[in-house]
Amino acid sequence: MFACIFIPDFSVQAIIRFEPELRARSVAVLTGRPPLEKVVALNERARQSGVDVGATKSQLEAWGNLVLRARSESQETLAHAALLDCAQSFSPEVEDASPDVVLLNLAGLEPLLGPLPKIAHDLARRVSQMGLEANITVAANPDAALLAARGFPGVTLIPEGREAERLGDLPVDVLLESFSSSFSFDVEQATRWVETFDRWGIRKLRALAALPEVPVSERLGQQGIRLQKLARGTASRNLRVLEPRLIFAESVELEYPIVLLEPLAFLLNRMLEQVCARLRVRALAVQELHLNLELATTQSNGCASCTKTFTRTLRLPTPILDAKVFLKLLQLDLQAHPPGAPIVKIHLSANPARPRALQSGLFQPVFPEPEKLELTLARIAGIVGEGRVGSVELLDTHREGAFAVRHFAPAEPARVEPKVKSEVRQSGNRKKDTPMQENDNACELEEKLEGNVEENAKEQMSAVIALRLFRPPLRASVTLREAKPVRMRCLEREDIAGEILWTAGPWRSSGDWSEQEGWSREEWDIAMPADNGLVLYRLVQDKLSGNWFLEGTYD
Repeated sequence: MFACIFIPDFSVQAIIRFEPELRARSVAVLTGRPPLEKVVALNERARQSGVDVGATKSQLEAWGNLVLRARSESQETLAHAALLDCAQSFSPEVEDASPDVVLLNLAGLEPLLGPLPKIAHDLARRVSQMGLEANITVAANPDAALLAARGFPGVTLIPEGREAERLGDLPVDVLLESFSSSFSFDVEQATRWVETFDRWGIRKLRALAALPEVPVSERLGQQGIRLQKLARGTASRNLRVLEPRLIFAESVELEYPIVLLEPLAFLLNRMLEQVCARLRVRALAVQELHLNLELATTQSNGCASCTKTFTRTLRLPTPILDAKVFLKLLQLDLQAHPPGAPIVKIHLSANPARPRALQSGLFQPVFPEPEKLELTLARIAGIVGEGRVGSVELLDTHREGAFAVRHFAPAEPARVEPKVKSEVRQSGNRKKDTPMQENDNACELEEKLEGNVEENAKEQMSAVIALRLFRPPLRASVTLREAKPVRMRCLEREDIAGEILWTAGPWRSSGDWSEQEGWSREEWDIAMPADNGLVLYRLVQDKLSGNWFLEGTYD
C-alpha cells in the first residue's frame, strides 16, 4: 500500500505556516512586478468570497478584508522540506513528486504503526503539527493515491480492487493537473486535451475508463492509453526513492527592516518551534545552532547600498531540543553582540545530533540539567563578559601559565575497575603459610623501612621551596649593570624596592614563533633585603616588549 500527501493551495499554506494568524482570513498570493501583480494562489475563504486566480492587484481593491502577500520561494522551499521530514518519519521509502505532493510506501509498517486507517490519521496529524493542512490518501498503487489526494479532501482510504469505483466521480481536469508533468504537458496542450474530452462528452473519470482501448489508442496514442489506466486506477510503478538530506533550516524575508530585539525574538521563537518540530519527528536534537542575519547598510547620502551578513553560532555541550531554551540563549547572545543595523532577512539552521542517553547511577554525583546549566552560564557571561566563563584548559605550549577558558561541559565520571579478589586471596594465603617467626621478622623490617622513608621525606620536604605567584604579575623597574639586574623597584608595591644582593640566571625560553602571539622571556631568581632577612623573588623580562615583571616570591 502507498500513501500520498497533497497540500492544497501550497503557496498560500507556505505563507500561513509562518503567519498562523492568517488561517482564519481570506488570503491571496501575488506574483509579478508592480503594478502588474496577479493572483497565483488563493485559500478556500478567498475563493468563496469571489476572488479568481489571475486577477490583478487593482481588481482586488473591492475586497476590503482580503490579505495580500507576495509569493515567497524561500517559504515554499522550507514548507516542502518540512513535508519531507514528516513523510520520512513514517517510512524510509519516500518519493518527492512535486513541491506540494509526497508519496510514501507503507509496506511492512502495520506491525509497527498499527492499521492503515490509524497510520493515515497519524500522518495527517503530524503534517498539521508542521503548520500545514493536507489531503491524505492510501491506495494500492501510488498513482491512484496521488489522483485521489488531489480530488478528495481529508483522509481517504481506497481498498484494493475498488480504485475505478472510487475515482470515477472525479473530473478529468484533476487527472490532467496531477500528471501533466509526467506526460510533459504544458498549459496549452492540457487545455486542448480538456477540450477534446469535452467534445466527446467525457467529463468524469468513469466515462474515460469505460471507453474501449483500441479506439482510444487510435485517436490519442499511447498517452491516451496511459491516461485511461490512470483513470481506472490500474497503473503500477515503483517509487523513485528520495535520498534523505538532514538539513533543518528556516528563513524569512521581512517586508520592513527590524531594528529592535523584541520583534526579532518574536520571529525567532516561531522559527525555532518549526525547526524543533521537524527535528522531533526525526527523533533528533540540536548540537549547533546557526543564526544568519542580513543587515541593510546605508551610504553617507542616506540611500541603501547593499546588505551584509551578521552570523552567530551557539555550540551546545549536549544535544538539546527545547525551543524556549534556544530562544533565551539567542536573546542573551544578541544582547551581548547586537547586529548594529536593521535586519531584512533571517536564516536559522540547526546541526542535528542524536539525543543524549542518560542513566544516573546510585553512587555518581547529580549534575544539573544541561538546559538550565547552559542558561545560567549564558547569563553569567552577559554580566562578566564573553570568554570569562567556562572551564580552564591548558594550552599545548611551553609558555608559562598559558591557558584558555573553554565552554563548560561536565565530563563523565571515570569508571573505577574493581580490584581482583584472587590477588587478595593469594596474598592472604601466603601470610598464613609462612611461619610465625618469619612473619615477626617481616613486620620489624617493614617498620624500619617505613621509618627510613619518613626521615627521607622530611629531609626532601625541608629542601623544597614554594613559589607563590602574583596574579597578575607586578610591573617593575630594573637597573642593569653588565647585563645583570642590580637594583629593582616594584611599580605597584612601595615596600618592594632596593638593591639586589644575589642573582641566579638568566633562564631564557621562547616559542610560538610562527603565530602572532609569539613569546620570549628571560627569568632571574633574585634576593633582596627585608626587615626579617632576605626575600627571594622571581624576576621576568618580556624580551619582545622589554618590560620587567615581578612574577612571584619564594617561601
